[in-house]
Amino acid sequence: MTDQTSPGTEHWQERFGAAMMRTLATPLAMLVRGEGCYVWDENGRKYLDFLAGIAVNSLGHAHPDLVAAVTEQVGRIAHVSNYFSSPPQLELAERLKRITGAGDAGRVYFCNSGAEANEAAFKLARLNTAGGKRTRILSLHESFHGRTMGALALSGKPAMRRAFLPVPGGVEHIHTTIEALEEAIDDSVAALFLEPVKGEAGVIDLPAGFLRRARELCTRHGVLLIIDEVQTGAGRTGAWFAFQHDGITPDAITIAKGIGGGLPIGALVTYGATSELFSRGQHGSTYGGNPLVTATSNAVLGVIERDGLVANAARRGEQLREIVARFASPRITEVRGRGLLIGIGLAEPVALPLAAAALAEGLIVNAANESTIRLAPPLIVGDTELADFEYRFGLALASL
Repeated sequence: MTDQTSPGTEHWQERFGAAMMRTLATPLAMLVRGEGCYVWDENGRKYLDFLAGIAVNSLGHAHPDLVAAVTEQVGRIAHVSNYFSSPPQLELAERLKRITGAGDAGRVYFCNSGAEANEAAFKLARLNTAGGKRTRILSLHESFHGRTMGALALSGKPAMRRAFLPVPGGVEHIHTTIEALEEAIDDSVAALFLEPVKGEAGVIDLPAGFLRRARELCTRHGVLLIIDEVQTGAGRTGAWFAFQHDGITPDAITIAKGIGGGLPIGALVTYGATSELFSRGQHGSTYGGNPLVTATSNAVLGVIERDGLVANAARRGEQLREIVARFASPRITEVRGRGLLIGIGLAEPVALPLAAAALAEGLIVNAANESTIRLAPPLIVGDTELADFEYRFGLALASL
């Protein structure tokens, strides 16, 4: 096994500790460049990136179309504020309406991150009051919707909220069962927030039939079904958006991460009558939807569509599951998720040392929790990278 600590590590780690706010652990490496599915650190060491910036780098690193889009747009005009529009902004809004299935009645709000998209969706939910009769908002236990105050209120992780109480009220967290849905949803509920796959909880799929039943109950009671596609969207699960696997139509979705390919962008997309809830001045963002990020997002989504990367995510995801299954390790209990968002369930709480062992073998994966390894490689992954993953992950497993 190679040494995980390279020469010069202590120097930049000390600089990081002295300069950066103490909200993050010391980074695992100092990365200086990338190409395709690989990145290199400051000492020239090469790593296979099977995390993609936590499902952000859809096209991998330094994709020529992304580089060209950024270069061209920043040389033309980068920012105009929300007092003006720009051609790439309108092009992206229309593209998102198309690929999400929001159609002519759909509307798009741009922001800078997934948390901000969920903040906007929280405010949208508060507008669905039915004359003050709907006061409750439902979310799921162990869900994660971001770290801003409204997003924290939605997230079903009490430990994350504890230091910041009181968070915005009116949110209830229910168990992820159809029975809990049926018990909780009535005419007093304004909105139900959910992730189609709980990424931060360990890549946990919703129970069979859960999303379809949620749609039925929300329609019956006038509840907004708001789906957080921040981690699952932009082709990651083998469909443009994960809710499309179930054939339902939400009232709103939040997206970010993979639509920007590395640049900060988020969006709230509304469907049907939900598009009429917001009125002028009720929400806004100085940077949201500026020409630079929307031009880049158009390039990213254009490549995903042109190169068939949604289908590639589905096909390569199946291959990746088969690779993991071949290890037949007693440590591996299950493989969860869809497409190229995969959780490897472990029999023991060894995810952190396994992720560290993988890094030592030149492979970047993530310990989503003590007993889950999360994989989210770029959507461009192919046979060469899958074979490289099998080799490096096998070495990491053997080292434990």
